[in-house]
Amino acid sequence: MPRGYFITFEGPDGSGKTTQLRRLAAWLEADGHKVVTLRQPGGTSLGDRIRSILLDSQSEVTLGPIAPLAEMALMFADRAQAIDEIIRPALDAGAIVLCDRYTDSSEAYQGAGRGLGSERILAMHRAVCDDLDPDLTLLLLPSLEASLHRARRRNQRNARQKGADENRFEREDDSFYERIYHAYETIAEREPQRVEAIRDDATIEQIEQRIRQIVSLRIPAIVV
Repeated sequence: MPRGYFITFEGPDGSGKTTQLRRLAAWLEADGHKVVTLRQPGGTSLGDRIRSILLDSQSEVTLGPIAPLAEMALMFADRAQAIDEIIRPALDAGAIVLCDRYTDSSEAYQGAGRGLGSERILAMHRAVCDDLDPDLTLLLLPSLEASLHRARRRNQRNARQKGADENRFEREDDSFYERIYHAYETIAEREPQRVEAIRDDATIEQIEQRIRQIVSLRIPAIVV
């Protein structure tokens, strides 16, 4: 059985990547492909526990400040578990794996946002993830202002409706997100063969069509 295909979705909070992942999954499944989706942090029992610590805005009230290195280590613990439990088995079974965030997020958020630097993140990736890289990364880069507005509005809505407050990162100031945004641009420039950057404020439907075009050029040669 041929190996599957590993696609990650990246971008700042509020970039629309989760919506586009779901739409791509539905399109691929309708075309007969076996698709496995997950998000990071989360997606496994351990990962969901880690997610509740890292994203909940109340975590630092109950636990105290989370050190940047501890934050990085927890992100990679989540990732290692997801690789072992979900990603590698799915790829070995010939599935297309769609993952909402991966190591690029750590390089952007912990490496640039928290100031830990790219080299430390990439060294952790080699050690903890056994250097498993995506075959394709879809990087959504709408304007930073639009992304932040959507992310903060979404989390306020979720807090009201569901009681879920995953707002720990969104409380950071704009300079934190400017560093993240520029880090994503650097990653795209460094790895043009892997990273496809979509850099506009187009409609959901227009971005969906662009993603389909990108993926359709890659999938047939990989997945039967």
